Amino acid sequence: MGWVLLVLLVAAIGAAVLASRSSKRKELERRAAELEPVKKLAFEDITALGMELQDLDEDLAGHELDKGMRADYQRALDAYESAKFSGDYMTKPDEITNVTKILDDGRYAIACVRARVAGQPLPARRPACFFDPRHGMAVEDVPYAPPGGVERDVPACELDAERVKAGADPDTRLVMVGGERVPYWQGGRAYAPYAAGYFGGFGPMEWMFMGVMFGGGFDGLGEGLGDLGDGIGDGIGEIGDGIGGMFDGFDF
Repeated sequence: MGWVLLVLLVAAIGAAVLASRSSKRKELERRAAELEPVKKLAFEDITALGMELQDLDEDLAGHELDKGMRADYQRALDAYESAKFSGDYMTKPDEITNVTKILDDGRYAIACVRARVAGQPLPARRPACFFDPRHGMAVEDVPYAPPGGVERDVPACELDAERVKAGADPDTRLVMVGGERVPYWQGGRAYAPYAAGYFGGFGPMEWMFMGVMFGGGFDGLGEGLGDLGDGIGDGIGEIGDGIGGMFDGFDF
């Protein structure tokens, strides 16, 4: 029976290896599926900054730039190139934080150039517009509560602040989740790092991305735990199938 036990041991090890490989493959597929929409989001924001730079070029035509203007303008250009580089080499959703932080710096540099050209003081550094960070720096905080949600002060650009005050819907950034377009802060845990770059770790907005602030429950957290449970269950099930298959055909 010694050789039988040896065969069983080898088969058990083989089944465990196969199950581990299958689990890793599924994990890589899951990560790729999470990264794709987030990376798309990043490049949409990068493109938006590029368009802002084009508009700035047109506005600066005929203006002689002093040392300060040139320095801020170069900072904006460097931010655009750096964001593109970081976006190209993203390997997981969390890395979008660095991209959006760079973009936020670039937009502030553009605001500084415009202020210098207009002969105005440099603007105070403010968070990006919460409803869509592509709108640029917020000008004020406004109380906002989506349908069925909790009211909270959020930074808003001038146009969105006016919309909210008038009782109209703000121009919100939407993302695709499960075939449905939802505000990016309701997109689940994969989109939280996107906001972290713009809002510096979110601060009071952290709970919004867990679905609590706006009445969404712990959807993002539950989704993550569910994925973890599915992965563990799949791995254990495959190991069990492999070991069970070893004993098929043996009559004890």
